[in-house]
Amino acid sequence: MKPELMVLLGYLAAINLGTFAVYGADKRRAKKDRRRVPEKTLFLLAIIGGSVGALLGMKVFRHKTRHWYFVWGIPAILLIQIAVPVVIWILNK
Repeated sequence: MKPELMVLLGYLAAINLGTFAVYGADKRRAKKDRRRVPEKTLFLLAIIGGSVGALLGMKVFRHKTRHWYFVWGIPAILLIQIAVPVVIWILNK
């Protein structure tokens, strides 16, 4: 496997694991009525590659599932992150 691909896969694994953990931590904070993670930060983590972790965090922790902009936004980010490389790959064939 190419080193660049290994680095990319390592980054994606780390950012998704981290994003999942942040969603879980924010849910715990919400239950304890403590200071929360800003929604901008939760979206930013998804945008920079943590969309799978965000989606799993929403499902596992039942977090942000009442906010339409998360329910529709996080899957939309994931679809874009999948579609862009596929389109680039098709155009380069």
